Amino acid sequence: MDIEKIKEVLLANIELDEVIVKSDGSHYQITAVGDVFETLSRVKQQQLVYKPLLANIADGSMHAVSIKTYTPAAWQKDKKLQSLL
Repeated sequence: MDIEKIKEVLLANIELDEVIVKSDGSHYQITAVGDVFETLSRVKQQQLVYKPLLANIADGSMHAVSIKTYTPAAWQKDKKLQSLL
């Protein structure tokens, strides 16, 4: 599945500030940022991102998906920490 299509699907179905998708063939790494994650458990955050992609996972066009979710504040903090490494 095309990276831009994944972004479109996620942005159309979830209120997100930012989506970053990286691909290594059929393996995808998704970083999703939005206030929508504020009150959700880690499991619920993952489920929220998986749900719009389930058809693509089921048909094999997306074989493996790794998801990281952040609130905007947590994302800014993580980006600052990464820049120090």
